[in-house]
Amino acid sequence: MTESTSPHISAPRIVVLGVQPGDPPFRIVEVDGEVVGTATSMTDVLLTAASAGLTIHDLDDPDTVRWVGGGKYTWTLH
Repeated sequence: MTESTSPHISAPRIVVLGVQPGDPPFRIVEVDGEVVGTATSMTDVLLTAASAGLTIHDLDDPDTVRWVGGGKYTWTLH
């Protein structure tokens, strides 16, 4: 039996980019490819998503959130 494969790979709607220098350091949050805000904590990511009309149930779900340059516990520059 042959499995069908979709030519379209779904991407998470929320992307949290790597830590940026600042006081305090922050991460840029994108929703559907558009910058919607910045975050200095996981709570900020949840609030930013909510303000864009999205609810995050699991910050570890790669189908929901993509963490670039470190995971949900990375909030300082290395």
